[in-house]
Amino acid sequence: METNLILEGIKFMFLGMGTVFVFLVVMIACMNIMSSIINRYFPEPQLNEDVTTSNSQANNKKIIAAITAAITYHREG
Repeated sequence: METNLILEGIKFMFLGMGTVFVFLVVMIACMNIMSSIINRYFPEPQLNEDVTTSNSQANNKKIIAAITAAITYHREG
């Protein structure tokens, strides 16, 4: 009698895990399709590389200065 209950439990476990697996596969497929549609109709604007590089370097210097100031402030107490 107990063997049947154990087998039924295992069947339900695989049924549940299979359902979750199928749901995740379908969800990933839908997200990929949605992403390709959005990228096709709403592409990201291309920026000039020279402007981006100079802005990036300026932002990096500001970030480094802010981090250094925060560390100094923290150490002083």
